[in-house]
Order: sequence, then structure tokens, then C-alpha cells
Amino acid sequence: MTSSDHTNPADTEFGLEVFQNEYLATGAGMVHAVVSVSCSSGWGSTLATADAEAAEVIVIDASGSMGSQRKMAHARKAAAAAVACLRDGTRFAVLAGTQGARPVYPTVGLAVASAATRKEAADRLRRVRAFGGTAIGTWLLTARDLLTECGGANRHVILLTDGQNEGESPEAFLAAIEATRGMFQCDCRGVGADWRVDELRAVASQLLGTVDVIPDPSMMEADFRSMMQQSMGRRAGSVALRVWTPTGARLSFLRQVHPNLEDLAADVTRVDDHVVDHPTGAWGAERRDYHLCVEVPPQAPGREMLAARVQMVTTTAEGSVSSRPALIRAVWTDDEALSTRINREVAHYTGQTELALAIQSGLASRRAGDVESAVSSLGRAVSLAAASGNDDALARLSAVVEILDARDGSVRLRERVDAVAEVVADARSTRTRAR
Repeated sequence: MTSSDHTNPADTEFGLEVFQNEYLATGAGMVHAVVSVSCSSGWGSTLATADAEAAEVIVIDASGSMGSQRKMAHARKAAAAAVACLRDGTRFAVLAGTQGARPVYPTVGLAVASAATRKEAADRLRRVRAFGGTAIGTWLLTARDLLTECGGANRHVILLTDGQNEGESPEAFLAAIEATRGMFQCDCRGVGADWRVDELRAVASQLLGTVDVIPDPSMMEADFRSMMQQSMGRRAGSVALRVWTPTGARLSFLRQVHPNLEDLAADVTRVDDHVVDHPTGAWGAERRDYHLCVEVPPQAPGREMLAARVQMVTTTAEGSVSSRPALIRAVWTDDEALSTRINREVAHYTGQTELALAIQSGLASRRAGDVESAVSSLGRAVSLAAASGNDDALARLSAVVEILDARDGSVRLRERVDAVAEVVADARSTRTRAR
């Protein structure tokens, strides 16, 4: 069953739609639902953030591994392209990342975007040279220090690296991520094949951003321009997904399932005994889907209850603004035909989650030399991708395995795999196909 609540633009920018089979068998107590959230940011409502309330930091890897003139030249052009996309009034800085994060522009603090400062930043970027090591945690902390002064602005960081985080301990790296959580959103990009997907995924996941691979340095400029244009299009600022559950019920899990898979359980603010807020960062005109599972006390046939209430809450300088809630219901029945029916959206995204885990597990087994486990996991991934019509995932998997029969997941590991293709399969494993 599908229920919907498309809200009035005068009230809020968010529309919520629930997909679920609310019928539970006698004795059952797990309620699954997919909540599709759409945002239209062009209405100029109370959620819209003023142009001046945006702050950007661009961090380009300037360590020795970027020493190739081709890499460094394209990184400089990419950063300049991102700066060119800044709206007038946006506060910004460009950093060069090595063992520390040295300022490229301005020399102190943040600049205010204008025709003059954008040109000055581009001129300074031409002088950046590569040397030294890589300490991504330090880069994050420097960006945090710069953005702290920006208050309620939409704070965003673009971070590029081509190597591994060898300039600091794993403990220092994780501590830096924790210290910057909630301070800004961070989109991470790795260029080439020598960086670690798990490192940048840890950053992007905790800092509500994205992680992706730039297969060739020549692609940096277009990717940076796209990231900055998306950031400049965000108008709804600090947004949380709020979940209310009744007495006796418990939120078992909540994850974003489109456009990327993200577990939202790591960062939770408890409002009261029944309400929790899950930060989702800033929004532009976009759609995101969420899968949640609520554990409720089993009831007798014929009984029903409200299992959860979901809404979007945006914090502004004037206070908070809430969307109209979407309702998730539980109805108990002894009709097996009703209780065993699986909602198509729930089934689809359950499969997409399993697909991502199978890809990551299979690639990890392949790197460890465990051929049997790699074949099993990657074969399962191929089968799931084929069943869900995820042709992009199938194409990425075909670079790692020879697909003998996609339907039953019969595969053979390729003896020679392009290193970049393997990184692409890993980095993009969390991308999902919408139903």
C-alpha cells in the first residue's frame, strides 16, 4: 500500500511519501517502510538560505604523489573551476593538503566571493606545487577551523586526494573525523587507483557527503564544477529526519537508500523519549529515499497502531520549521495473503543494500586472495544487479569478473583487472537504482 502527503509549498519545501505493506501476521512485530522525500528549493520560503549564508572550502592534495604535472595541472584547473561557480557573497577558501593544510587563497581566514576574489584565487592556484605527505585528518581540522566562524551557513568542503592517509595515525584520522562531524558536509574524490576507498568513505559517511572516483585527471574539472553547482543549489540548510515512535516501539534501523546508501544511525539527537532526529545535511531540489524498520509489540488480529511518524525538520536562525508528517501504520491480520505481500519499494531497496554489501565483500576477498569467497560474493552481486535491472552495477562488475550467467550469478574472476576499474566498482557500490 502507498500513502502520500505532498505538502503545500507555502508551508514547507518537503513532500513525503510512504511505501509499505502495513499488514502483519499474528505475532509479528517488525514494520518496514520506505519514505521518499522530495525537496523543491525554488519557492523562497522560510527554509531558503540567503546567498550570503554559504561557505565553501576546497582542499586539493598537494603531496608528493601529485607530482605528475598532469595530475597537478588538472587539480589546479578543477579548483579554479569550482571557485568560478561560487555565488557572489559566498565565503570561501582554497587549501593545499600535505602533512598540514596550507592556505592557497586567501592567506588568512575566508574570502568573500566576487569577480575580483575569484580571479585572485585562480591566479594563486597556478603557483601550487606538489611536495610532502598526506594527512587527511589535518586537512579536515583546518577546514573546520575556517568554517567555525560561519554560524548557520550551509558549510561545504570539497576534498581531493590521489593517495593514502600515511601522514598520520589511523587513530588521529578517526579522531579528526569525529571532531568535524556536524560542522560541514564533505564531498570526497579520489583520483586514479592508489587511494583507499574505505578512508574517503569514512569521511563522506560521517560528514554527510559523497565519495567517488575520478578515473582520469582530465575529468577533475567537470566533476569539481558539478559538485560546486550542486552545493550552490542547496537552499534548505540544516535538515534532520525526525522519527517519532510510540511507547513500546523501537526504531530498529534507518538508512538512506537512494541516491546512495548511508546508515543514519551513527549520528542521532534524542529530542525526548519518543522522538529522535537524524541529520541529513543541506538540501537542494532533489529526492532521497529512506528505509526504516520499527519494532512494535505484537497484537491480536484486527488491531492496528501508528508505528512511526516521520517528518523533515529544518533549523533556521528564527527557529525550526517542520514538514507535515508521513505516517507508518501496523495492522495485524490472520489473512496470510495480506501479511505475506512484500511492498515492491521495500523489496527493491533491500536488494540494493544487499548488492552493495556483496560487491564490497567480494572485492575485499579478491584483494585478500580468497578466490572462493570472492566468486561467491561477486556472483551474488551480479545476480542481484541483474534482478533489479541495475545495469550500471553490472557494467562495473563485468570489469572484475567474467559473467557466465547473470541470472544465477555464475561468474569467473578475471585474471587481469584494471586497477582503476576495481576502485570504480568499490567506490560506486553504494549507488542505488531508484525503482
